[in-house]
Amino acid sequence: MSAGTAEESAAGEPAALHEHHHGDVSGGWLRAAVFGAMDGLVTNTALVAGVGGGGAAPRTIVLTGVAGLVAGAISMALGEYTSVKTQNEQLDLEVAKERRELERHPQEELRELVGMLRDRGVDADLAHEVAVQLSRDPEVALRLHVVAELGVSPEDRPSPRTAAVSSFLTFSLGAVLPLLPYLFGLSLLWVALLCGAVGLVAAGALSSRFTPRPWWYAGLRQLLFGALAAGATYLIGAAIGVTAA
Repeated sequence: MSAGTAEESAAGEPAALHEHHHGDVSGGWLRAAVFGAMDGLVTNTALVAGVGGGGAAPRTIVLTGVAGLVAGAISMALGEYTSVKTQNEQLDLEVAKERRELERHPQEELRELVGMLRDRGVDADLAHEVAVQLSRDPEVALRLHVVAELGVSPEDRPSPRTAAVSSFLTFSLGAVLPLLPYLFGLSLLWVALLCGAVGLVAAGALSSRFTPRPWWYAGLRQLLFGALAAGATYLIGAAIGVTAA
């Protein structure tokens, strides 16, 4: 049998055609980046709408928007860092607990591993044989127990710093979009809101690359969320501005 034939699959196709790659879902940057961009867009678009709806001067709108950008970006970064750090520390605590169980009660943990394999369809005798073989390496056994019981791998944990930097940068980028017309001297509220709307659709469409959703669905969904927030703050700003006048 030739080498080319040996590499063919049962369906008669080359094995190379079956190669596939997965995206990195454990680094911690994607969720933080998407959340930061969306939050920055919605927050500052709504903030500009509310202040503009209240009849504030362009300078006041810019000051309010920049303050919201800085405060929001710092808050997002600190929040992401703290939440991811806490999550990792909790995982470390659970891993240490499982390690102690493996050291103190190895037979009970072995039976538990056999049960895990049987629950996944492995025959009883084979499950015991595989569990014994895997348990020869304490670190392998530990990883298997943690993945089975906690649903996460102790090696694949998000980075707090990556999450913080991602959220800071993307929040800032999203928050600056509705301010661009004012920063370039075009002091028209509807143009600022249009910039925010375009940013919302673009951010939603980009996020759809990591999901099975079509780009137009993700874009319009995010536009709807932003429009609801901006509409509510605009009405509140207009009501307060009229009352104050």
